[in-house]
Amino acid sequence: MNKKRVGLLLGALMVFALLLVACQPETVEVVKEVEVTRVVKETVVEEGEVVEVTKVVTEVETVVVTATPEGEGPVEFVAPDPTTYRVLTFGDIDTMDPNLAYDTASASLIENVMEGLIYYNFTDPNSYVPALAVEVPSKENGGISEDGMTYTFKIREGVQFHEGGTLEPHDVAYTFQRGLLQSDPNGPQWLLLEPILGYTSGDVTEEIADGAYAGDPDGLRANADPAELVAVCEKVKAAVVADDEAGTVTFNLSQPWGPFLATLAQSWGAIIDMEWAIEQGAWDGSCDTWQNYYAPGSENDELSDKINGTGPYMLDHWTPGEEYVLVANPNYWRTEDMPVWEGGPAGEPKIKTVIVRIVNEWGTRFAALQAGDAETVAVPVANRPQVDEFVGEHCDYQTFECTPDPDHPNAPLRKWGGLPSVSRTDVFMVFDIAPDSPYIGSGQLDGNGIPTDFFSDIHVRKAFNYCMDYDTYIQEALNGEGVRNNGPIIQGMLGYNPDGPMYEFDLDKCAEEMAMAWDGVLPEVGFRLQIAYNTGNETRQTVAEILQSSFASINDKYQIDIVGLPWPTFLRAFRARQLPVIVSGWIEDIHDPHNWAQPFTVGTYAGRQGLPEDLKAQFQALVTAGVQESDPEKRAQIYYELQQLHHDQAIQVTLAQVTGARYEQRWVQGWYYRVGAFGSYYYALSLAGGE
Repeated sequence: MNKKRVGLLLGALMVFALLLVACQPETVEVVKEVEVTRVVKETVVEEGEVVEVTKVVTEVETVVVTATPEGEGPVEFVAPDPTTYRVLTFGDIDTMDPNLAYDTASASLIENVMEGLIYYNFTDPNSYVPALAVEVPSKENGGISEDGMTYTFKIREGVQFHEGGTLEPHDVAYTFQRGLLQSDPNGPQWLLLEPILGYTSGDVTEEIADGAYAGDPDGLRANADPAELVAVCEKVKAAVVADDEAGTVTFNLSQPWGPFLATLAQSWGAIIDMEWAIEQGAWDGSCDTWQNYYAPGSENDELSDKINGTGPYMLDHWTPGEEYVLVANPNYWRTEDMPVWEGGPAGEPKIKTVIVRIVNEWGTRFAALQAGDAETVAVPVANRPQVDEFVGEHCDYQTFECTPDPDHPNAPLRKWGGLPSVSRTDVFMVFDIAPDSPYIGSGQLDGNGIPTDFFSDIHVRKAFNYCMDYDTYIQEALNGEGVRNNGPIIQGMLGYNPDGPMYEFDLDKCAEEMAMAWDGVLPEVGFRLQIAYNTGNETRQTVAEILQSSFASINDKYQIDIVGLPWPTFLRAFRARQLPVIVSGWIEDIHDPHNWAQPFTVGTYAGRQGLPEDLKAQFQALVTAGVQESDPEKRAQIYYELQQLHHDQAIQVTLAQVTGARYEQRWVQGWYYRVGAFGSYYYALSLAGGE
């Protein structure tokens, strides 16, 4: 960047109202006006009654800005209002009911206002710290039975809900019983139904009339056998048992379940005050009435627009489509000597007000970030280059080391790059293609098509792995922001082996494998097939084009045609095993290796690929062992073995996780990244200039 550009940028910093305090003696002080946003309470008269109302107001204050002239050294960035944290994002919350919320926006709010039994241990997505439980259960402390089917939690005493109720074990049991019985098809309860009740359908009505009423609340209430309704409720209550006198809650699982703690640590594990919920019109806890609350949908749910937690923040107000505001809980139960994790936040929240505004227009969000009117904003991947011009500091999310930008070290923003996501696109080869497939040409090994079992030959599958140019994919399809994986499990997760083998782009090896396939006839005969992607998905189209180019470069008889299909057609053809090669993706439901190993080796994708039964049996043994093992170290070793088998059999072409980026003002302190997090944990944050 030239000096003129640097000078303009420094001038812009003054306009952006950053409080710059020079570290060198030669500074310039300038009086500026800045906007400070606060939540205030006022007493007003409405219809003859005196009431207290809350308002968000923006006031203009005069401050002295101390700036360092260009070339005079580093600067310090201080927040205009160290008590208020402002976020601009897109996409509103759906519901504040933790039993029902199944979207990241809702979960982000819930996790800052409510608390579960356990929470993640800082940046580690594979270990936990106690929250409303006194300790994290394990076999060593007796909290988990030797057979892995009973989990007992000692509930913390002296914790108050925001509305005044006292936390007791029956609140915990009610929370999970209500969620299981509510069992909305658009909610997260299927994640708990399988380990607790053994229901694989994802619905609590599985045993009622053979599941005929799944997702049908009217039919359930009108036609279900009353005895069956009561039996299901009693089964739920027997599975989650509170003992107020002993101060415990016990989960009696239907089977050992390694991901159980991971499931409880998410937002749907947040604890509800039973008495308060009933006052709001929620389920009364009776087995005679639960069906009246089954599958309500967020629009009909009693707790969708209200929330009462035990967390460090309380909801001040939510204006749908516009904003929600959180305020610090002045009576938060954590004292200064009770950090969330070792060295973590404790005591009263440092930030007193959090304002999350819904701003769908990127230009408006970008302008606010430039002007210092927001601590952070949602930045789409395509717009990152714009924001990069204002980044003065780059930070590593693993080491927390920050490095000044060499071109503009005094720029106002900080960037955390390379954040691994929880989604991935991969290439799936079908072992047993449907004979009626229109995507395999002649259906013969005659140069004009492929036979239906073309990918049953391991050499063909390995060739596809070697012919994938992974670096080009990351650069062209992911804008250079991706990290390769070596198996179904993603980086940063229990069971991912950083030293595990992976295929590298090697055209010579690709040609060698093709020459060994099908008794060596392919180099002379050739093949022709189609790779499909869903229309409009440029990332998946790029993958197909890379494979097309690679195979054509080693032999012009290796012909790959690319076909874009509308999503419904693509999905139907995928499910029917008509597509020989598919480029598709997966995003996790819970941050646990089971949620990756199962669909990729025995579940969703294995079925659509038509994996041979003997191979599926090998994977199934490992998947079952992994999900039923509660010891993290033993689980990791099982998944190492599973990923080795996955590599050796080359059943898929594993690509890369997309990596994210966070941009924030350089006065923000304490942010950290945990893979799988729904949003920021505001309790850990503070702003420079505050106490």
